[in-house]
Amino acid sequence: MQGTFATRKNIHKPATVSSRVTNASPRQHERMRGMNDAASHPLLPGQLAGLRVLVVEDRPEDRMLLVDFLTSQDCRVYVAEEGNDAYRKAQLVQPDIILMDVNMPVCDGLAACRLLKADQATRAIPIIFLTAAALPTERVAGLSAGAVDYVAKPFDFEEVRLRLLIHLRVAPVPAPAPAVAASDDGTSAVAAGSSLDGVLFRAARKLLRERLDHTPELVALAQALGTNARRLNQAFRRCAGTTVFEFLREERMREARRLLCETGLDIQAISQAVGFGNRGNFSTAFRERFGMAPTALRQERDPHA
Repeated sequence: MQGTFATRKNIHKPATVSSRVTNASPRQHERMRGMNDAASHPLLPGQLAGLRVLVVEDRPEDRMLLVDFLTSQDCRVYVAEEGNDAYRKAQLVQPDIILMDVNMPVCDGLAACRLLKADQATRAIPIIFLTAAALPTERVAGLSAGAVDYVAKPFDFEEVRLRLLIHLRVAPVPAPAPAVAASDDGTSAVAAGSSLDGVLFRAARKLLRERLDHTPELVALAQALGTNARRLNQAFRRCAGTTVFEFLREERMREARRLLCETGLDIQAISQAVGFGNRGNFSTAFRERFGMAPTALRQERDPHA
């Protein structure tokens, strides 16, 4: 099943989980708690039957536990072992929901989530993270990346069942694809479509815009998207005609101009908000980009400023 799509049919249903794994360790028995509970509280007909679930998990034992439980509920299950594999399979099979581990090799769950949410074809698919993480900051990072919920490890399968039902009830209807047009930041809507270049570009652009006051390491930015620095720069050149840092500089200047025109923030505060260490460097960069100093722009917009 590894490396391929796996749609498993429920040929027979054992009476209990423990009858399937007679030599399971105490930890495995703990992780299976809830599967028997789910069996003792049968679902209403059709609640999960036919649901297409993509399970993304690098640990074979965890992956098989989820697959066995979901197929016992008559779900159609597909599997992936890391984030890039998950992204490709989500594009192909368009699952109803994704259960994805956070910590995986090659491309982790956060990076895969950012890619999926940057792609018009997959952004509406709900993603539930699987993790043993208990720290609020780690959970916030996942929700900020686009996940809708978390399921804690070890699994309680009654919780898994209920969370699937909750998010299927509130799943949004995918919006129609927008008409092709030039974007307001000068990027090509055709180049930034649903190709991998466009997905990488949009996902990185979102991260950059969220922290204009911070200059990321290119390698770290690429790793956050499950790719490498060379491939990320290539995506920016194809979609925006610039490198990553040329694009970041332009975004900072655009935001600085907006803040000067629409807010009363002083110039020092604006310079810090867009990642410049001091007012002098900011004023020089602004003058090079727009042909006038920040103070001149503000006075032009409001002579009494």
